[in-house]
Amino acid sequence: MAFCSQIYGLNLCILLSFVIGYNAQLSTNYYAKTCPKALPTIKFAVLNAVSEERRMGASLLRLHFHDCFVNGCDASVLLDDIPPSFKGEKTASPNANSLRGFEVIDTIKSKVESICPGVVSCADILAVAARDSVTALGGPSWQVELGRRDSTTASFDAASTDNIPSPLMGLSDLISSFSNKGFTAKEMVALSGSHTIGQAQCSLFRGRLYNETDLDSELATSLKSNCPSTSGDENLSPLDATSPVRFDNAYFNNLVHNKGLLHSDQQLFSGGSTEAQVKTYSTNPTAFYEDFANAMVKMGKLSPLTGTNGQIRTNCRKVN
Repeated sequence: MAFCSQIYGLNLCILLSFVIGYNAQLSTNYYAKTCPKALPTIKFAVLNAVSEERRMGASLLRLHFHDCFVNGCDASVLLDDIPPSFKGEKTASPNANSLRGFEVIDTIKSKVESICPGVVSCADILAVAARDSVTALGGPSWQVELGRRDSTTASFDAASTDNIPSPLMGLSDLISSFSNKGFTAKEMVALSGSHTIGQAQCSLFRGRLYNETDLDSELATSLKSNCPSTSGDENLSPLDATSPVRFDNAYFNNLVHNKGLLHSDQQLFSGGSTEAQVKTYSTNPTAFYEDFANAMVKMGKLSPLTGTNGQIRTNCRKVN
């Protein structure tokens, strides 16, 4: 089964060329008749999860991103490995011991199944939960187009490659990585603003902390106490130390002052082509919110399964 998803990866550019055709089958009112309580049910569950742990909002947003960037928005990231024959995306290097929120999605799926059995896909739940997480943390809202179906495959190999941008990437590689998914450099900067919430492990920014010179000295000093040079790989620090659990434009203001936590973050404001966009967002939160929302709508349209493709999984962790 995993070989099918590898084929999807090899033909990503071809699939992207058909996105517009598939999008015609997505609709903001897709469940209006078949499950009218779906969206309120998802929202209520997300609000509960975020109220219990504010960081969960960032985790649910990241789940959607990591799903869509590997073979499209098809909930393949939720499939559990089945040893020894099946390795999916969860244990690939960008996701292992890093992605979280799976239990929240399980809870949402259970609640939705109880009111509308076999109707609402896990892929749509991820898309709606991402939007509701952002709004729960003070960010913008947007109309989520629905009607995705769930993949019956997942690809460890596709998730292990550069489909998911690395926090170690330079600006040109970041632009290229997002361009491969159909995004402009401006949209890449807007989507990077999701790092206004969430945390990162020490192992992902240690190289920047101890080897790079364009990091604010006071921030560097405070980070070193939690991220020693030779230990504490999984210790967490906020991506946005200014307002770590509020979705705002502080991330961009941090970049202007050399306070980007990850190498890839600071690359957006390092004398390159995206510097002007960062400055705009740092002073104009309305522009950031609008561009971020539009980019999220676009991301949600990456190669969805629709019609008779895929299935509606009753358990997001396994195929029916």
